[in-house]
This record gives sequence, structure tokens and C-alpha cells, in this order.
Amino acid sequence: MALILIRTSIIFVTLLVIMRLMGKSQIGEMQPFEFVITLLIAELACIPMADSSVPLLYGIVAVVAIFILHQIVWLLNTWFKPLKNVISGKPSVVINRDGVDVFQLKKNNLNVGDLIESMRSAGYFNLDDVYYGLYEANGSFSAMAKEQTSSASLPLTLIDLGKPDEKNLSRCGITGEKLKEFLREQNAKIKDVAAMTVNGEGRVYFQKNGEKYKILQIEVNGKW
Repeated sequence: MALILIRTSIIFVTLLVIMRLMGKSQIGEMQPFEFVITLLIAELACIPMADSSVPLLYGIVAVVAIFILHQIVWLLNTWFKPLKNVISGKPSVVINRDGVDVFQLKKNNLNVGDLIESMRSAGYFNLDDVYYGLYEANGSFSAMAKEQTSSASLPLTLIDLGKPDEKNLSRCGITGEKLKEFLREQNAKIKDVAAMTVNGEGRVYFQKNGEKYKILQIEVNGKW
């Protein structure tokens, strides 16, 4: 028991030193290669702690080796700009002045619902509350906000990349026929719609694939 306690304490101190040497980003928002390195370090550290038959030095050497690799990758990231995009990735602009960029969303395995969730976490509740929205290489969401927000009512997603949300449509009091009529007025089919949201005041954010978004109006069943 005492041996395990001592081995664990040594590994803990080693990891603490290594993580501090890696810098603040390693304990904050990580780049993809830093996340991989963190997982490897955690796995390597567990082996000598859990198995006393494994020499403690093996675990320490492996962790230090990972640290050296981290520093090499960090230097490559810093000195050779073309490699930075390959190693760490680059920001993806998912909202521009035309609206949602469907290509960039799909490229990052996201849908409109994921984008709206990220926007809410950043303090924006309407897709047109920002001029530009982007996902940084580390996965965080950044935005250039407009001077004034569009509405004080929470919008609900009705169509997400061509797929209707039946629950939200029912909640808004929008029947299937009413939705079809609305889409006919916009010369669109459901599969053509990149994003459609509506708030409690009937304010609609509507965007067809490959076109600039529109702000429209539709009658809804009360406010929420």
C-alpha cells in the first residue's frame, strides 16, 4: 500500500511539472495535437501507478518523451505556418453576411442545431445577431456581434439542413400545410432550406441553400 502511494505521488509530481511546462493552453482550450498528447500522458501515467511490476522509471521516461514530442510539434507549429493548418487546423467561418455557411458546417460535422447551441453559449440567440461567426481551431466559438440584437424572444429551430423539427412546429402551432404554404411563397421545398427559425413574435429567419438569408413573418401560436 505504501509503495503504491509513493509511486502515485511521484507520478503526480512529474505530471504536474510536465503540464506546467507545456503552458497555459494545455490546461485551458487545447489544440487537437495537445488533446491527443494529454490523452497519451494520462494513459502512460496510469500504467506504473496501477501495476507495481512496471518499473516507475519507465512511466517517467515515457511521459518526458511525450513532453519532448509536444515541444517539437509546438516549434513546427510556430516556425512553419503551412504546417500549422495541418497540425492544428484553422478557423471555420460558419456565419457570414449571407447567413449560415452550410458547407463549412458539414465540413466540421455540425448542423444548425449545433451552431445555435454554440451561439447561445456565447450569448447570442438569433442566427442574425452576428455579422460573422466562426469555430476556432480549438473548437471554441467566436463572433462579431451586431450593434443591436434582433429580438427579445427565444427562437426555435423549425428546419435544420432540410429536416423539419416536428416538435417545434407543433409548439409554434404551424401545421404541415401551413409550412408548405409558407415554403411555396418562398419558392422552396423543405429539402432546399438550410435553416429556418421562428421566435414567439413570428419573426422568421429563413435561408435557402446557396442564398442569402431573409427575415420574414409568420403567424405563430402565442409566445414562449
